[in-house]
Amino acid sequence: MTSSPLRVSTPGRVCLFGEHQDYLQLPVIPCAISLRISVEGGHRPDDRVVLDLPDIGAREEFSLSGPLPYGRERDYFRSAVNVLRRAGYTFSRGVDCRVRGSIPINSGTSSSSALIVTWVKFLGLMSDQGTDIHPGELARLAHAAEVLEFNEPGGMMDHYSTAYGGVMAIDFHPGVAVHRLPPIPGSFVLGDSGEPKDTVGILARVKNRVLRIARQLAERHAGFSLQNIARSEIETLAHDLPADERELLRGTVENRDMTLRARALLGGPSPDHRLIGRLLSEHQAVLRDVLKISTPKIDRMLRAAVSAGAYGGKINGSGGGGCMFVYAPENPDRAARAIESEGGRSYIVRVDDGTRREGGDA
Repeated sequence: MTSSPLRVSTPGRVCLFGEHQDYLQLPVIPCAISLRISVEGGHRPDDRVVLDLPDIGAREEFSLSGPLPYGRERDYFRSAVNVLRRAGYTFSRGVDCRVRGSIPINSGTSSSSALIVTWVKFLGLMSDQGTDIHPGELARLAHAAEVLEFNEPGGMMDHYSTAYGGVMAIDFHPGVAVHRLPPIPGSFVLGDSGEPKDTVGILARVKNRVLRIARQLAERHAGFSLQNIARSEIETLAHDLPADERELLRGTVENRDMTLRARALLGGPSPDHRLIGRLLSEHQAVLRDVLKISTPKIDRMLRAAVSAGAYGGKINGSGGGGCMFVYAPENPDRAARAIESEGGRSYIVRVDDGTRREGGDA
């Protein structure tokens, strides 16, 4: 009997609330969306890994024999193998596979993390152990392959949100805890601005500034943490910091509190969906005016979509370009057209499942 190819797919994600919070160990509320990336293939008789990447017109090939040094920055296909090997996985046969996806690339919708989560799950199933890796472990391994392996500044939200899927609240302090929230009905409209963004640079700039502020305050005030400081304490505790640093701290705490408010709303009975939209727009105001990660084009796309009937929205991801989204349970087509009238590319999406095996034999 001829074995059928194994296929694994993973969704992209939007961050509903808590943008630029996960690496500060503050809570986030991400949502998996119905744009996915897939890896499909099977074993080879030799020890080679051959990946066809038609979406970007590329091909990747390497041998599994011996160590796997990295040939470039963010060499994720090799790093995933190295991380899995250290975790005890072995590979006596190579793989032949194709990678396809509909997630906008480098636009804030977690295309790279979704790819790595998919690849790690695929490799686990194709390993000598034939392991279907649990979402929590899958997220941990994928984060190691993408972030820790290359000393990059990103957090773990993308890996957990794409591995688990749905709408979730994730706590990172004192440890990682994933809480599923009820699905949000209706559609979101994602808008890709087409503006390139420097994810690593923006993450490093915002993250490093906030962490430096937090370290300074912790040295001066016993018991200080970003988890417990109240907005009313900022002027007293941070009075000697420059005004722009006090404002950045205030914006961080405001985003934290907004995320907690949204979590209570989304987890409760019969949430007010128009209020969800308004909170998204309030979050955007902080990201735009305090963290300064939005762009004039994305601001125009958001205004146009809300004027067309969307309940509210925000920039998505690290910012400086890339995507925005709006919650549009009514007339999403109208919101999509409004985004396109401002030069964006629109995608009508819904809440989706996490990483899944979609048939085939390992």
